[in-house]
Amino acid sequence: MSDNWDRVVYQADGSVIGSQPLRGLIDGDYPVVLLKGLLSEELLSSGREKISQLYDSALITPYVNGSLTLIGTFLVKYLHNVNEYFSAAKGAEDRAQAVGFDLARQARSKLQHALGLKRFEVASETDGRQYASSNVRICKNDIDTPLHNDNIMRDGASSQLVLAKLRHQLSCVVCVQGTGDGGELSIYRKPWSPADEAYKVSNGLGYDLGVVKDVPVHRFRPQTGDVYLLNPTYHHAVERVRGIDRITLGFFFGFFDDRLEEGVTWV
Repeated sequence: MSDNWDRVVYQADGSVIGSQPLRGLIDGDYPVVLLKGLLSEELLSSGREKISQLYDSALITPYVNGSLTLIGTFLVKYLHNVNEYFSAAKGAEDRAQAVGFDLARQARSKLQHALGLKRFEVASETDGRQYASSNVRICKNDIDTPLHNDNIMRDGASSQLVLAKLRHQLSCVVCVQGTGDGGELSIYRKPWSPADEAYKVSNGLGYDLGVVKDVPVHRFRPQTGDVYLLNPTYHHAVERVRGIDRITLGFFFGFFDDRLEEGVTWV
């Protein structure tokens, strides 16, 4: 493991980068893979316009230590009732389709080509129910996202969901609108471990910062148009936003084996 823990940057010019960036994230060799130019300004501009049409459907999930404002849904919220999740996922997809919002599909297609994947599609259950393809997160002025990690293999272990059988989970984020100040991604060089549960915020979102005391951290402020990948099983946070809204489209993606050739996506 290198002492220099810094992001790697690729110019996504249509060539095939291959799966090595994914391997580096899985192994913890670097915190972020930044893909410059993966999506055109035309696609991003259209995406922003479509998102504005969906603002009325944004939902705020409050916690004792913060809140999440999302257009769309997310699986972990519904692990106690997955039928409700699949209903919410279908509703979110229907609303997106109604206004022609397909930025997630565009990102998925471009990413599949750049990473040289044989298959890269939205996950579905054996009964045909499809997971949500993405969500849009809106961080308004003076809002942050507390320290947390994402691990469906852990959180879904007691379920019968196919995603609980994944071997690796990663995350893709499209910066639809960067903020003037603040809003940095802070990712710590520490993957979740069971001992970290001692630092879990009771009835809140995520973990007390004591869990990453003295741990190296990488900070990255995405710019409009940036597409970046990270390993969300590592502790991470979004710092307080200053100025205009920070708007990102995101989805998780994962692999059932170490070949990293056939991936599925969800939120």
